[in-house]
Amino acid sequence: MDDHARTPWQALAGGRYLRSAWPWRAAGYLAGGALTGPPLLLGLVLLAAAGIVAFPLLALLCLAGLPTGAVERRRLRTLDADPAPTPHRTPAEPGLLAWARLRYREQATWRELAYAVLHGFVLWWVDLAALAALLGLPLLLLTTPLQLALDADGEVKVLKLWLVTSQPEALAFAAAGAVLLPVLLHPLGALAGARAALTRALLAPRERELRARLTEVTRSRARLVAAFEAERRRIERDLHDGAQQRLVALAMTLGLARLDAPPGPLADRLATAQAEAGRVLAELRELIHGIHPQVLTDYGLTGALADIAERSAVPVATDLSAALPRLPESVEAAAYFGVCEALANIGRHSGAGRAALTARHTGEALLIDVSDDGRGGADPAAGSGLTGLADRVAVLDGTLTITSPPGGPTVLSLEIPCPVSSPENSAP
Repeated sequence: MDDHARTPWQALAGGRYLRSAWPWRAAGYLAGGALTGPPLLLGLVLLAAAGIVAFPLLALLCLAGLPTGAVERRRLRTLDADPAPTPHRTPAEPGLLAWARLRYREQATWRELAYAVLHGFVLWWVDLAALAALLGLPLLLLTTPLQLALDADGEVKVLKLWLVTSQPEALAFAAAGAVLLPVLLHPLGALAGARAALTRALLAPRERELRARLTEVTRSRARLVAAFEAERRRIERDLHDGAQQRLVALAMTLGLARLDAPPGPLADRLATAQAEAGRVLAELRELIHGIHPQVLTDYGLTGALADIAERSAVPVATDLSAALPRLPESVEAAAYFGVCEALANIGRHSGAGRAALTARHTGEALLIDVSDDGRGGADPAAGSGLTGLADRVAVLDGTLTITSPPGGPTVLSLEIPCPVSSPENSAP
């Protein structure tokens, strides 16, 4: 098979068509059309006849193209390396009624119905005729000697036209078939390619439908991110207002009990328990801070980034002169944890003496740069934690890039689209 050709037409133009599997793939595709056509024609006729008697059944006839389209898109893989995804959208609500309402409104449903009618009444006949004329004819000629040998009367009428009574004549017809077969395989491939192109034109999604599906996926992904952030905030509030307060009360109770206890082993155990409660409380506060830092809620991204820079192990020069607007919680959280990870990596791995942090909002996107004067050579794939962060940013349609040549400097750039003009993009 021609390794570079993705359609029969490309294989025909490449000059290696006959030495590849494309001729037989083309024949298989046309044979599949000839096989699926008769049952489809029968089904359409029966549905139409039933619809005359019971008018509501015509609604089923309108949806007859759906299974046909699914089968034909799958058959298209035989000849076209580029997948043909379904043009149908997923209903926003569950249930058969919502599904049917959406399907009847989609243009793709009516294109599939038109293809089903065309295939049932016309196309499979074309497929069958092409196979008979372009493949069956030379194969019949090739088998003339075998037909003559099996005939009891010692004669055979080739194609109902020529009477053959001897093996030399039969071999001559077989030679003609051997010459004719590679010649006719070329129009067979061209016809199959045209047939596949028609199928793709009617059954594959249009550009407008692809844009609509992309918009739907983007909105769905944004809703998932928002729901994820809301759940994180709920967990943070539950820990802050519930478990943390109980630990504080436990530590105070242990402290009071320690004061009331006489010196001795009991007082020592109470002191140990109070110290352990204090350590658990400190760990819980760190956990809460990792889920959703309170400084981000109270002071916004500008204050949170300044706080990160102050707590960094490496001195950080910040450029936060222009206060950042309040952004969606998911954007602020991704930016915050991105800067945290970047500064933590600088402190652990870079050997840098200084770092710099700049952040600004252009009106359409949040741009953050974190740089250092370290040794460079940072590899995001080496387990630095930035790979997961890049995935998190990608969910927001953002990008995270790292430039780190050997010898430095290393620059981490974060860009997240988040126009502040839309009301839904404003953080509470």
